[in-house]
Amino acid sequence: MALVRVARLAFAGLAIAAIVAAIRVTGSLVDFFSYFTIESNMLAIVVLIVGGAGNPQGPRWVYLRGAATLFMVITGIVYAVLLAHAEVGLTSPWINDTLHRVTPVVMLADWIAFPPWSRGSYRAALGWLIVPLAYFAYSLLRGAATGWYPYPFLDPKHPGGYGRVVIYAVVLAVFMALLGLAVNAIARRRAAPKAQHAA
Repeated sequence: MALVRVARLAFAGLAIAAIVAAIRVTGSLVDFFSYFTIESNMLAIVVLIVGGAGNPQGPRWVYLRGAATLFMVITGIVYAVLLAHAEVGLTSPWINDTLHRVTPVVMLADWIAFPPWSRGSYRAALGWLIVPLAYFAYSLLRGAATGWYPYPFLDPKHPGGYGRVVIYAVVLAVFMALLGLAVNAIARRRAAPKAQHAA
């Protein structure tokens, strides 16, 4: 288990290095921290550091860890499907790979290999979606005020306008809901045998 904690801290350090390197070449800090990629990686860093420093338990920790895992999985898949060939403000390949590929894989692998003991409800898992949906609303409101949007699929200036954005929003919301249920299901299925064995 000590090796696992060291690995968590090492990957947290890698993600921190990527974010710091990205900040050095960014033009606007507000724009930089308006990327879901950055926000989700920052939460993942906190979870990795806390998980590497100790062995926290309890429903609040499980909920936070599950949220971080889901947000990173969303980041990785959306990047692979929609953004891998788009300009998203992070020009260095190693920064892109770290924040969009490495950290998502690490978080999901850690969740699968070391699932939480408590079995969160599916309703609670859907509560994870509040943050991405709030982020979507924030991006549209700020974009309307500033003319800057973090991702092409959120930008109504592209062909299709707001109708195109709404379609993306609905599809992504359904997709994220299914991912949330899947992430929760992984923990429930893998934690149950351990709990039975402990009993």
